[in-house]
Parts: sequence; C-alpha cells; structure tokens
Amino acid sequence: MSQSSSSLNPPQLEAVTTLQGPLLVLAGAGTGKTRVITFRIARLIRSGIDSHRILAVTFTNKAANEMRQRVAQLLGRQTKDQPEISTFHSLCVRILRRHIDRLGYPKKFGICDRSDQESIIRGVLREIRVSGDTLRTGDVLQHIGSWKVRSVLPEAAAANAESDKEHLAAIAYRRYQKTLKAKGLVDFDDLLMCTEDLFANHPDVRREEAARFDHILIDEYQDTNASQYRIVKTLASGHRNLCVVGDDDQSIYGWRGAEVRHILDFQLDWPEAKSVRLEDNYRSTAAIIEFANRLIVFNRLRHDKQLRAARPNGDRPRIEQYPTESAEAEETIADLRRWLNHPGLEPQDFAILFRTNEQPRAFEFELRRHKLPYILVGGMSFYDRKEIRDILSYLRVIASPEDEVSLLRIINTPARGIGQKTVSSLLEQAVAGGSSLWNLLNDDATLQGLADGTRESIVSFTELIKEFGKRFDQPPLADHVRRLIDVIGYRDELTRNYRDPQEQQSRWDSIEELVNALAVYERKTDTQGSMLSFLDEVMLNGRELNSDNDKLSGRNAIALMTLHSAKGLEFPHVYMVGMEEGILPHHRSIKADGDAIDEERRLCYVGFTRAQERLTLSLALTRLKWGKPRETDPSRFLFEATGQADNPHAVPGNRPGGKRYAVRKKSR
Repeated sequence: MSQSSSSLNPPQLEAVTTLQGPLLVLAGAGTGKTRVITFRIARLIRSGIDSHRILAVTFTNKAANEMRQRVAQLLGRQTKDQPEISTFHSLCVRILRRHIDRLGYPKKFGICDRSDQESIIRGVLREIRVSGDTLRTGDVLQHIGSWKVRSVLPEAAAANAESDKEHLAAIAYRRYQKTLKAKGLVDFDDLLMCTEDLFANHPDVRREEAARFDHILIDEYQDTNASQYRIVKTLASGHRNLCVVGDDDQSIYGWRGAEVRHILDFQLDWPEAKSVRLEDNYRSTAAIIEFANRLIVFNRLRHDKQLRAARPNGDRPRIEQYPTESAEAEETIADLRRWLNHPGLEPQDFAILFRTNEQPRAFEFELRRHKLPYILVGGMSFYDRKEIRDILSYLRVIASPEDEVSLLRIINTPARGIGQKTVSSLLEQAVAGGSSLWNLLNDDATLQGLADGTRESIVSFTELIKEFGKRFDQPPLADHVRRLIDVIGYRDELTRNYRDPQEQQSRWDSIEELVNALAVYERKTDTQGSMLSFLDEVMLNGRELNSDNDKLSGRNAIALMTLHSAKGLEFPHVYMVGMEEGILPHHRSIKADGDAIDEERRLCYVGFTRAQERLTLSLALTRLKWGKPRETDPSRFLFEATGQADNPHAVPGNRPGGKRYAVRKKSR
C-alpha cells in the first residue's frame, strides 16, 4: 500500500476497518469521504476479498474514474485488477446487455438521447392529434421523466393523472414507451426501470446478478432515487455487506427523484448497521464552518452531527447589500478584481454561485467588460453539436440498424437523393405492415416501386451500412470511423452548410475530437471494446448529473455556476449572489411544504461549504421585474446563519453561537 492507514483520523479508520455487515458512513462536507471509500476498497482486497467481487457505485463518471485512480495508487495494480467501479446507469447498462431480451428488447438495444426523445414525442403527439400549443414536447418529456424517476408505469400515470394536460401526457407516455420498444430503444430513465423490472419479475436474473458481488459500496447515498434504492437493496440483501457513504445535509436533488429518507432511514432497513460519523472538515476555515453549522441545524429532519474545522480561525463570511442587481454584479466583480491583484491568486481560485439560470447575465457582462476569463457551466454539451450527433447516428445504425431514430437522421445526411416524401411513404408502409424501416430498405419488392435514382441511392446506403457493420467487428474502430467520414463526404457537407471557414474548421475539429475519444477508448479497453459499448459510454458520459464540471478541468478561469453544479467542488474564494427570498429559497419552495424549504437550505449549505478561505454573500435591495424595480427581502437563510433567527427545532441550550451580523430587514 503506497499510502499508510496511519494518515486516517480515528472515525475514518473505523469506517475503513469495518469490513463486515451494513455500514452507514455519514460524511460531512470536506471530511474525506472519497479517501475513506478508496482506502476501504483497498483494505477489502488486502484482506483477501477477490477484487472482482467488490462493486463500488457513484453518480458520475468523473467520480468513478477518480476512485479507480486512487485505488490503483493504493494497491499499485493495473486498472484491470480493480473492482467494478461505475455509475448507477453504467451498472444497469451492463445488467441489461446480459438480460434485457427477457423484457422483449434486443440485446443490441440503443440508448436514445434528448433529441431522439423529442423526435419520438413529436411523432406521438401527431398520432394522438395534440398540437404543440396544447402540449409542448418539453412538457411531455418533463412529465414522463418525473413519472419514471418515481418508477410510475404508463398505466399508473394514466390512472393518477389529474389535469387535462396530465391525461394527455399519460396517453403520450404509453405510446412513447411502445415506440421505444418497437425501435429497440431505451431512454436514460429506462436503464433503471428496466433493471428494476428484471429484478422484480425474473428471480433467476435477480439471483444471478446479486451473486456477482460479496461487497457493495455506494457513494453519495443521499442522492439515490427510489429505483436506485431498490436495486441496491436487491443486490445486497443476501450478503448484507453494504457500505453507504453520504450526507443528508447535502441532499439537493429532490427534483430529480432523490429521496433523503434513504439515508435518514438506513438503520431501519438494516437494523444491524453500524454508523460512523466523519465530522472533521479539512476544506474550510473555522469561521466558514461555524456559519454553515448555524444554518443547517434549522432543518427539521437530519442526522445529529456538526462539522469541526481542522483549520482554525479565518475571515468570517461577509454579507454585502447593494441597491440593484446591476450594482451587485459591478461591485462583486470589482471586489474580485482587487483580490486578483494579490500575489498567488488566479482566476480559477474564484467562483460565483447562483440559484437560477437567469442570474449570471449581469455578471457575464461585467466580466467581459473587464476582460476577465470565465466559464459558464451549463452550456451546450459536446455531444449535442449537430455534426457530432450526425456521426454518432451513423455509428448507432451501423452497430444496430434497427435504431430507427438514428436511421431517419442519416438516411439523407449528407444528401444522397432519398427525399422526405420517399422516407414518409416508406415509414407509412412500415407502420402498416408491422415492419421496421430498415427491413423495408432491404426489401427488393418495396424498392421496385421507386424511381431508379432513389432505388440506387437506397441500395448504396444500405450496402454502406452493411459494409461498415463488418468492418466494425475488427479493430481499430477509429480507423474505420475515419474512413466512414471520408466515404460519406461529411467534410464537404460542412462546407456546403456553413459559409464561415472558422466555423467549418471548428465543427471539423469536433469530429476529429470524437474520433480521438474513440481511439482513447480502444486503448483503454485493450482494443476489446465494441462500438456498441463505446456508444453506451458516450451516452452515459453526456447525461451525468455534474458532467459540466469537467469543463473546469485545466481552465484558469472564474467559474460561474449554479449551486447544484457546484456540489463536489471547492474554491478558495466563493461569492454567493442573489441571497433573497424568492431566489434562495426559490419562490416555488416557499409556496410548497417544509420539505422544499429544507432542501433549499441544504442547497445554501452546499454553497457555504464550497468555500475554502473566503465566503461573500450578497443581495440586491431592489430587483427589476418586468422592467420595474421591486423591493426584495433578504433570504431567511442569512438570518439563520448569522444567529438572528430562532430555531424551532433546536435542543434547549444547544444553539450555536457566534458573532452578530447586521442583516437589513425592511418594514412593510
């Protein structure tokens, strides 16, 4: 072991050396939870557990990769000797590749992305004769996503729908699922739902998958939704060697189906579970931790714990009040510029955190005005670019020709003389005959009824797909993809569609980067990876909770990001802006129940604990609404964190103390 367990503090060591039975590790912000997980994996292997019998699950590929690297450093072994470390969705893809045919799907199923989903929903809405004015595509997908994260099947959605729009969305949901299955596709949420379906209705599959592992570790357990919770319970119920690590105080994804109750009630599900609390924070100064502790005790339901700062003293957090949101942006950037003049400080040391996507506009304006480098987390994903989607669609069709959504995207891209009228006619025939579009494209009798030029184009296209299907059976895949791009003339397509040479080059560079990604994947998998597994990895990478955080890697720029995006990150200097009622807490949570306010408080707590050295909180005393200034109220969280609010949940005599702050509260 390259690093000694003597570097662990007593609670960390207790968590690492408890190797049997259920274990709950309550890991507060900055307390070294990843360190504990990786040391514990290494300890299990050193104690004689076969590495392949250990499963560690987290929520992002970035976290999984970091975990793999740390375990490799501890053990001094190659990646292939490591345990199975992956995200929930990657785990489910592997399970489904083995068994999804039991549910009536092909084993070479495709995973559709957001654009594919929208395309299918548009077709469904046309079928049920619902206009875009009545129900938007995005609204339908939001309803479906909400149902799926709660494991609500189409039949149950229809039975429980209340409003007219919900009824229409439920009808669309049923047709959407049938369409996906007919096309051999699943969406991102189906990865969990189908795995649940397998476990619930196929006992042999459940037993086989549960028997693969003797030890399971779950990171960020407070972020699990109902499906993930049940999948974990199924896999661990036999051996009961389940270690979950998380922090109920950082549960901020309720809107995505995460249920904080899973970590709060862990010992009800696993009565013999041992509990270990990691409370020594190594990230922030004592002044910042005191501030965060005072805030979070206002939450009604939480595990009793309190962070202790390993770093004493520090500047106490500042609260700044500005007359307008423009002044807030101007003065915040002015303060940031002053700090940038200090030796040793770089743009990457600063983060501006906000609650809503509308807030950064004024800050971007000021940063541009002063020519300061910044990155706004949350822009278009690399995999959402048109040229990347086009090439990926080719790869999906070659890997699985029944992927009709991808097939429709590329059948005449670049243009090859297969017009929309022909495609629509073929689609109608496919639907009427219960066949797939790919089968019709290969049916001589069907093609005889087409014009000579169209028929020749279709034959040429299908032969292209079949030829590269054979090529993709042999490495190197990256070489075959380069050849494919050349054969279809995609560079000429860019030249035709974009006049600006710089944009042409930028889009061509994106395609080159995709080929590079495939080459890296092949090297990583020792050339054993299939095109289908590469496409799985691409899809999963593009849909992570915090995939945007990768944009910060290696960038010396000021970070502008939402509080949700900031989770898991840290910065020496943090500005939390818009600390007003209606923004944080958000107005939707104010109108909802107490659980919604508690989640907003946890979100605020996450923001506080991103700061290492200095935390600045700001608010605008007036904010424009429909062009007119409206007075604001300071966030209740400011009064709670500064000791100016009474906590109805506090134990008498146990209220955190601290210096008083003067937070203005307007009279009405």
